[in-house]
Amino acid sequence: MRIAVIGSGSWGTALANVLAINEHDVIIWGKNIDEVKDIQDNYQNSKFFKDVTLNKNLKATSNFDDIVDYDVFLLAVPSIAIEEVSKKLNDIVKKKIYVINVAKGFHPVTHEYLMDVIENNIDKDKLEAVVSLIGPSHAEEVVLGLLTAVNAVSKNLKDAEVVQNLFSNDFFRVYTNDDVVGAQIGVAIKNIIALASGVAKGMGQGDNARAALITRGLSEMARYGVYFGGRMETFLGLCGVGDLVVTASSEHSRNFQAGYAVGKANGVAEFNKNNTLTVEGVMAAKVVHEVAKEHNISMPITDQVYQVFYEGKDPKTAILELMTRDLKHEMK
Repeated sequence: MRIAVIGSGSWGTALANVLAINEHDVIIWGKNIDEVKDIQDNYQNSKFFKDVTLNKNLKATSNFDDIVDYDVFLLAVPSIAIEEVSKKLNDIVKKKIYVINVAKGFHPVTHEYLMDVIENNIDKDKLEAVVSLIGPSHAEEVVLGLLTAVNAVSKNLKDAEVVQNLFSNDFFRVYTNDDVVGAQIGVAIKNIIALASGVAKGMGQGDNARAALITRGLSEMARYGVYFGGRMETFLGLCGVGDLVVTASSEHSRNFQAGYAVGKANGVAEFNKNNTLTVEGVMAAKVVHEVAKEHNISMPITDQVYQVFYEGKDPKTAILELMTRDLKHEMK
């Protein structure tokens, strides 16, 4: 199958490499000329992966016209760019296409799920299906061929199976899931909890604190997700606890790293001054905080993350307030 990956960052490159290994016709489009040239000329993306040689079948371009005739478009861009890229695709494609989303978050203004953003900005007569490829995965491990399992999520399981078959091999296993609401909520909220986990680590807290955050974070995720129609079993799967564990525990995670920097400095000012990377959990915290408040959903960890990153709250105070909340039954 002919697949165009939009985005030459770490995740786009790693997934394109999986597809090339699977002998598909794959091209990466990127706006960063140096990254594109490195992939095309050297079979490397050394900005993100030092000493990693990519599959020789992989191609790269910075010219959007080169990808017009492809059948599948994988959007490996930040959540904030999904709307713009979808509109651009709508302008150029002349036939029905599959769109695969790998971003995790919400539209920052409308609060829409990302699959809805894509569907609302590409004409129905140009859209075969929208599928999200999401779950516990770090690009740094996927590009090395380390074992990984994720979900292909779509309203129609047959469409999810198309993506499942595109990607699956002996190190990258794809399951299907049709809970589009629960899966998208799970992979977005886990980034918020990963921020909190990083903050705790940066402040010198240990495994006990991280275990508590992951467990109580899972409770928040499920409470929010079920309220909006997600299925409980989704939050016990790859797009729930799976993605939560890997993102809230690993130094590969940008969200964990961001939280760690804030915890280490005991404040957000230095992070805001120096950060140049997209940290999806920061944007998700704002959306989830606002929506939860509107619907009266209890989200104590999310609320504290929001206050630290948007209101400049002292992380020590945030942790103290979480630990001294009114005592309660665990399951309530």
